[in-house]
Amino acid sequence: MPVREVAKPWGVDHLPAPFVSPGGVRIGEIWFEPPPALPSVLVKYLFTSEKLSVQVHPTDAQAADFGESDGGKEECWLVIAAEPGATLGVGFREPIGAEAMRAAALDGSIEDLLVWFPVEPGDFFYIPAGTIHAIGAGVSLIEIQQTSDITYRLYDYGRPRELHLTRGIAVARGEPHDPGLRKHIPDRGMVELARGKYFTAHRLDGPADAVLMAEYSGALLVIPRRGAVEVDGAQVIPGQCAIADSLAKVSIPTEALLVIARPAA
Repeated sequence: MPVREVAKPWGVDHLPAPFVSPGGVRIGEIWFEPPPALPSVLVKYLFTSEKLSVQVHPTDAQAADFGESDGGKEECWLVIAAEPGATLGVGFREPIGAEAMRAAALDGSIEDLLVWFPVEPGDFFYIPAGTIHAIGAGVSLIEIQQTSDITYRLYDYGRPRELHLTRGIAVARGEPHDPGLRKHIPDRGMVELARGKYFTAHRLDGPADAVLMAEYSGALLVIPRRGAVEVDGAQVIPGQCAIADSLAKVSIPTEALLVIARPAA
């Protein structure tokens, strides 16, 4: 699949293996461009050396109301590496109203109103549209999301980038993150990561069982994490993403570890 490296002020100077740093550019995101068969699901790797902005994404309906060219954005994160002390800010500690949220965004105290979760590899978060969030420094993660690039920044630590307070406050949920939308997954075994309105995702090791084969009988994205897999006879290795017509077309060795995703049925 076509790959796009995206420079970000909070990105890293040196990408972890197997990715190769272009040099002189801080890369924050690696996108696997959605193929025509799966235009609604986007897979990214994110790498941070600084905090991302405090931000929020709209729903499809809210994006349409604002006349946005993209639809809304729901996403999920699987942490694959984290430096000591790394955190993710997701949701508020206490319910907060729109005017208080705006004031906190303007004076920067909104950062302290978020819940900052210490993270380690294997931590998973589902981020519904409307959830205020910020990814901390020293985190590497896989993001699976609706194919949309709409981000409303509420606070950006003084960086010279545009903020979007009116739209961001309008779509934001001033509430804590639902504990049922986050978990730590074990090192081994098949785990359902996400089953939302827009996409479904699983982590698995080794060949899939009949139930998963039936669920992924149509087009899906394959993201190897350890070991190579074969898609229609072509090798796919960690750091790559491939599309398969069905899970039956993916040969998965016992020692392999991978993430798969597809649009919601």
